[in-house]
Amino acid sequence: MLHITTDNAEDVRRSLKQCMDPEVPLSIVDMGLIYGIAVNENNDVDIKMTMTTQGCPLHETMVDDVKRYTKKVPGVNNVNVDIVWEPPWSMDKMSDEAKALMKNMGAKATPAPINYETALPQGVGSLVKQEDGSLVLANEHEQAFMVNQAIIDFWRSCNGKRKVTELVEIFAQTTGLQRTQVEKEVMQLIQQLHGGGLLTIPNQESGPNVDFKIS
Repeated sequence: MLHITTDNAEDVRRSLKQCMDPEVPLSIVDMGLIYGIAVNENNDVDIKMTMTTQGCPLHETMVDDVKRYTKKVPGVNNVNVDIVWEPPWSMDKMSDEAKALMKNMGAKATPAPINYETALPQGVGSLVKQEDGSLVLANEHEQAFMVNQAIIDFWRSCNGKRKVTELVEIFAQTTGLQRTQVEKEVMQLIQQLHGGGLLTIPNQESGPNVDFKIS
């Protein structure tokens, strides 16, 4: 088995650049969520990371994703992920590339705001399994977005017949959280999927307004 050391913990960081933040089309590395990577003599990896908000219902999913991508590095044994809140995350911790993309996304804001009272979101695009077994959602322009299972389930629940209130209820049941805890999360998911051309809102502007690719 290949022995890895703290000198090449950078391999772990590179692998984690493929692990996407569930709320933003950026890697958790570019978002500045990884605070530290340590590799001991037994090839066990300890990762310190944070979240953008303490109320994020996708914490558990993100931790599972971090472990999965870390174990893709040859030689890695056990992976421990420690969620910390100090120092608090801020946009200053994002990479320059990530800041530029966020600024660009803000400049291309949706012309017509989504009416959450009447909207009936409809998932579009396709789910594609990649060679390494990971899943991506692809829009009609063949732009691929790395996603986790929670986002896939939400995308599937958007069948063009459910109002946002129903989608919130489904998401709450899926995550095991209260409606009030996931309402903001659902609104963000709708906006991001809509912006990526993976969700249409009938009777409203429906074209993708954000043009980004994940390599």
